[in-house]
Amino acid sequence: MIEKKNINEVKKNIEGCVGQKVLLRGSLGRNKSFEKEGTLVNTYPNIFVVKMDDSQRNVTYSYTDVLTKSVELGVDVNGSYNSILDSMNPEITF
Repeated sequence: MIEKKNINEVKKNIEGCVGQKVLLRGSLGRNKSFEKEGTLVNTYPNIFVVKMDDSQRNVTYSYTDVLTKSVELGVDVNGSYNSILDSMNPEITF
């Protein structure tokens, strides 16, 4: 079960990455997916904003999108992307 403390931990981890390059992966439905690079621009109480490199537009996602793995968020560390969830290891059951 997703708990408030897990959402707060994801939020804290994402807040620490503002200004860094990120990789977003997600599903568009019907066997379609996307993978885009961008920069984490800002965080707010319920969402975070990523400026996409290819289109120069801002996209918003919620912290629960990351926690439920609707969207995978990887942070650039020395040229490779590490998942934001790797640093917290939550035990979540659905």
